[in-house]
Amino acid sequence: MSAERVAAETPGTPEFRAVRVVIIGLMLGLMLSSLDFVIVAASMRTIADQLHGQTLQAWATTAYMVTSTIATPLFGKLSDLYGRKKLYLLAIGVFLTGSLLCGLAGSMYQLAAFRAVQGVGGGGLTALAFAIMGDVLTPELRARYQIWFSAVSAVAGVAGAPIGGLFAGADTLLWIDGWRWAFLINLPIGIAALLVVQIKFTMPGKRRAQRIDYVGASWLIVCLGPWLVVSEQGRHWGWGSPLTLSLLAIGSVGLVLFLITERRMADAAVIPLRLFRNRMFAVINSANVIVGVGVFGSLIFLPLYLQLVKGQTPGEAGLMLILQTLGVLTTSRGLSKVINRSGRYRDFLVLGMGVVAGTLFVFASLDQHSSLWLVGLLIYVLGAGVGICFPVTLLALQNTSAKEDMGVSSAAFSFFRGIGGAAGTALFLAMMFSMAGSRIAQSVRQAGRDAGFRAAMGDPAVVAHPANGPIVDIVRGSGELSLDDTSFLLTADPRLAGPVVEGIAQAMSTVFLVGGCVMLIGFALAFLLPGRAKDLAAPETSVPEPEQAAS
Repeated sequence: MSAERVAAETPGTPEFRAVRVVIIGLMLGLMLSSLDFVIVAASMRTIADQLHGQTLQAWATTAYMVTSTIATPLFGKLSDLYGRKKLYLLAIGVFLTGSLLCGLAGSMYQLAAFRAVQGVGGGGLTALAFAIMGDVLTPELRARYQIWFSAVSAVAGVAGAPIGGLFAGADTLLWIDGWRWAFLINLPIGIAALLVVQIKFTMPGKRRAQRIDYVGASWLIVCLGPWLVVSEQGRHWGWGSPLTLSLLAIGSVGLVLFLITERRMADAAVIPLRLFRNRMFAVINSANVIVGVGVFGSLIFLPLYLQLVKGQTPGEAGLMLILQTLGVLTTSRGLSKVINRSGRYRDFLVLGMGVVAGTLFVFASLDQHSSLWLVGLLIYVLGAGVGICFPVTLLALQNTSAKEDMGVSSAAFSFFRGIGGAAGTALFLAMMFSMAGSRIAQSVRQAGRDAGFRAAMGDPAVVAHPANGPIVDIVRGSGELSLDDTSFLLTADPRLAGPVVEGIAQAMSTVFLVGGCVMLIGFALAFLLPGRAKDLAAPETSVPEPEQAAS
């Protein structure tokens, strides 16, 4: 055992204290991004209603994920060249700027633009947290501190969901619209993170003269941008329309040019293609794309499902989402040590993918009358599956990456997961809102045979109520229901709102079904991993000198 490793593991030594300070700084950064994701997800229904853009919420969600995805490998590469500290401070600063702008947004399109700014900082926070952790910790210490990082995610999940519900449910807080605090709450946390990193991270960075693949990053934007726009707007334009086909073609050209650029840039590329020769790297990141599609796409729907289908308030939905965090904590706590000790990456990934897929299939079978206890149990089990998938993929990737590739490998982990998350969110939201109209119309027609529905339509007071107007217009054939603002469902007559909710529930069931099928692909991919870690020629990882660890 090396002297550096002994010192880093021995309480009271300067090396041990230095590692602890680094970990605390990373935890604050992860708290910042994790808390934001949970709070915004819990508040999004109210935010979209307030900005009259419920059907446009994919723009706000995917804008963050696209810029985060593209920024992730760039921050990882830049930090390999110039040191971690400067880039980490920059990531926090950009994230806080985006958060402030989001809190001032006046429309859904403005919010999407500002979320894009926020995503740049979020991508840096995620990439650098894992890269720095890989720098300063041996595999054994990573497993130990993984519990700390899991605890941060747990706290963010437990606190974030009800906080988001509180903000969304409040008309104003300190004379500011309640939902705006979903973004403004980041400011005090971020300032604390900035101070800790600036004052306590004293390890100097080292600059190396190498190329940075800005051209590759630009072609990646050309690739992802048009495809994600099509996934959100294709239902309006028509999937075979000239505009849709043109954007798909532009994205395809961007992908080809991105791959050509990456091959020419070699090790200076955003994602060096040589890394894909490593079987673990290729399989894990393919699985990461699937996890991103299935997990992030479905997680966006949990708050919507609880509020639109089960009729919960934002605060009640936030409390229910705590069950998901508890599920993540149950499986991830201590799991990292078991994974490292056994080396059975394949078995754990198969288990995690199977649990998530099975849970989504059960979700697809529910309707608006399903027991809330069953819904809560499924939310918990879904979290447990996620708590298996994320630690095993990260540990498998870091433990089989060479030290000089630790930054770019860790960035690639978040990069591919982000690609899947952005695609899944855009596609699933587009799928739901494209199907919701026809499902609602069908449900309303069937409700015409219900005595309670007919009685409500025959009551002049009910018909005259403003909240019932959109539904009455559908029944009379004089209007088309707009889901850009769903707040009318909160006060509409339950007899009239029931068919609308049933139509939304049917559309969401289809989305959960598709998400389960996507996770089955990941389930199959997991079998491509070797049975045990010893079957791979993994590079040896050591703890760097404290003064070189991360800056």
